[in-house]
Amino acid sequence: MSNSSRVALPYSAPLPRVSPEHIGGGRDEKYEVVVVGAGPAGFMLELLLARHGLSDQSLLCIDLKPSRVRCGQADGLQPRTLEVLKTMGLVDTILQDGCQLWEMAIWKPSQDQFIERFSITENITGPARYQRAVTISQGIIEQIFEEDLSHYSQRGIQRNSKLVNVSIDELGDPDFPVVATVETDGIPRTVRTKFLVGADGAHSTVRKCIGVHLNGESIDDFWGVIDFVADTNFPDIRRFGRIHSHKGTIMVIPREQTVNGDYLTRLYVQMPVQELPEADSRPVSQNGTDSTRKSRKSQITLEDIFQQVSKIFEPYHIKAKVEGVIDWWTVYQIGQRVADRFTIKDSKGMNRIFLTGDSCHTHSPKAGQGMNISMMDAHNLSWKLAYTVQGLSLDPAEIGGSNTLLDTYEFERYKIAQQLIDFDKEYSSAFSKRVRVGEEKDAEATLKQDLELYEESISFASGCGVEYPESNIVNRAFPDTHGDPIHGTNFFHGILRPGRRLLNVKVRRFADGFDRDLQDGESK
Repeated sequence: MSNSSRVALPYSAPLPRVSPEHIGGGRDEKYEVVVVGAGPAGFMLELLLARHGLSDQSLLCIDLKPSRVRCGQADGLQPRTLEVLKTMGLVDTILQDGCQLWEMAIWKPSQDQFIERFSITENITGPARYQRAVTISQGIIEQIFEEDLSHYSQRGIQRNSKLVNVSIDELGDPDFPVVATVETDGIPRTVRTKFLVGADGAHSTVRKCIGVHLNGESIDDFWGVIDFVADTNFPDIRRFGRIHSHKGTIMVIPREQTVNGDYLTRLYVQMPVQELPEADSRPVSQNGTDSTRKSRKSQITLEDIFQQVSKIFEPYHIKAKVEGVIDWWTVYQIGQRVADRFTIKDSKGMNRIFLTGDSCHTHSPKAGQGMNISMMDAHNLSWKLAYTVQGLSLDPAEIGGSNTLLDTYEFERYKIAQQLIDFDKEYSSAFSKRVRVGEEKDAEATLKQDLELYEESISFASGCGVEYPESNIVNRAFPDTHGDPIHGTNFFHGILRPGRRLLNVKVRRFADGFDRDLQDGESK
């Protein structure tokens, strides 16, 4: 009689390997996949690949930081991202500890040069398993990933590890052609791999090493960001919202509860226009290296941000509950850039190096998309890499040297990145308009247009309306050729269309009458 338990584990067991691990010998470390960077994209990719059956001998993830993020950084999860995390069994803690954005409050400038409430609307994002976005610290999300990864990897993330260089060397070892030079705790080492993924952020070393460029532009507008426990008489501090005043604009993001029982608030604060001497009034360069702009950014202090906050919030007061206690703050400039390519191939046409997340697309943080798009990049790439590593996709030798499954990563995600950039340009432009005294009526009309834009963008912003174009794995003719009786174009609300997610609906399990949501994945 077996002594093994027949009770299901509280976590998903890793999938069995279809093909044996092929690591090989030699003096260099060798892995099937190496992930550089353990932010949201890299962490999720590492976790998903480990769940797909890649062991510590096969999979390595390195990160420069000594530990995961503790505060600040990204803070919003959209409905589609929550659906994906639900299928991974990781969403419950996020929903329990995070802050759901139930309503959106808009404030406008008043004729007495203060502010007044313009509207309060429900913040519903459309037909989804979770109809509202959730705000929660990136550090908590990384902690959830880290704890789950411990079930699949004894090593976890290899930290204090700096990528120095990466290149393709097919002559040295054709089976492991990607060569990475790494310094861990200051000790250099050489790592060879079949595939390498750059998830190392906007200043990606991987991207620079492979000669890929970010193309785009920046708006000469600086914004401060602060996370703190607020002491205020502003009535909508716990509502997601926007404040438009004569002095500038603020976005209010309610956040999760702290260990002390207080609630965090994040503010995105439009800073005053900084006047420059005529000699320094140069146009902003597209490559982001303009020294004047960097100098101006460095001159903005936390005190400057709070002074601007006080001016915009008038006649209401707002300050940190405990003087001098701020969880996190930073200054950024609005810019939208996308890499000219997301992959690098070897001489045989095989994709070997990939870019994900901020390493291949950057934008303003106010649209609540950065962490979500990055994690969905990883979700898209993970199963395609796993299939290729385990020999479940077509052999490149059979199709002229290319791998059609890995090709679909750039084909699908590049389009989404470009849509993100276009969406962010429109959203940020509307958000950043400054209102002069006497333009209150014009501002009110603009706010109505902005609300219409917000409603129109829900499909993309929520992630639920993302659509992949026809490709080797998306056959648009499929429903018609199989006699699909349902016709229409309202794909966001449920009309089936290849390349889109399946709509969440309530279904009843015939075996026992259990009602469940379709997006919940397997239920016990």
